[in-house]
Amino acid sequence: MFLPKKMVVPQEERWGIYSLDLDSSKVELLFSSDTQISFLDLNHAGDAVVFSQESNDDGEESEEIFSLQLSDGIAYQLTDNEYRDVYPVWSPDDQQIAYLSWRSTTMGIYLIDVDGGNERVLYDSEYHDADLDWEDRILFTRNSQVWIMDTDGSNVHPVTNAPHVGEESNMNVPFGDYDPRLKPNGSQILFSRLVDDGSLHGNYDFFLIDTDGASETRLTDSGFSQGIAQWSTDGDMIVYSVAAIDDEGKYDIYLMDSDGSNNHSITPEYFPETFLCYCPAFFMDNEKIIFIGEWWE
Repeated sequence: MFLPKKMVVPQEERWGIYSLDLDSSKVELLFSSDTQISFLDLNHAGDAVVFSQESNDDGEESEEIFSLQLSDGIAYQLTDNEYRDVYPVWSPDDQQIAYLSWRSTTMGIYLIDVDGGNERVLYDSEYHDADLDWEDRILFTRNSQVWIMDTDGSNVHPVTNAPHVGEESNMNVPFGDYDPRLKPNGSQILFSRLVDDGSLHGNYDFFLIDTDGASETRLTDSGFSQGIAQWSTDGDMIVYSVAAIDDEGKYDIYLMDSDGSNNHSITPEYFPETFLCYCPAFFMDNEKIIFIGEWWE
């Protein structure tokens, strides 16, 4: 009698970049590292990712920007400096990468060409700029609000203004809005809001808002510790990470429709509890997810 082979999660080093087939639940290891990978972004062609990674034993202070060609699994280091470089995102034409760099008392937004050349500053508010996204415009967070600007760094203005914005919380961030993502048609912004700090990891929910700041809509009311969402390429689905439910750590991958319905975990049951999932994103065909995996010791 034929018995199907039991599915397992492939493991090499502690950190890895993985793909997950949404139909079969099969997972593949695309890249492995013994140092922390903290964020990834898949390019619009679907054949390369950029990510930030610790490059030596100095921890977060040594984070640099890397690119990975999915065809050969080879990573290329794009930045090499004494600053902390994080949160890289592709330009719409896949020829440039925007990222955050801590070069003074605060983080600013920098650009670099895909070959690692022509590194330059795009925008520095002299506050902590964070949480980048880049489509026809650039989104980021500042002072616990979602901001938007043109791709040349002009026309900079806030979009959201949450209740109690900027007020101190028990978390490592104030009350407010974070991790904005522009819908593929450019009409709306998806973001997460810290709505309560009563649990160990903080309670966040997802909201939608028009790019002009009108028509704010709440998508979830779960209060999970959740964030780092990404749209499907057609704008019909949203994938995101759940780090905790109440005080219980999870680090699972969830999926919902663009209106917040059909919200559920897509983390396969065979994933071990010691395998943590971060930063999921859709491949171009919307049939696979790419994400960061960590083997927790």
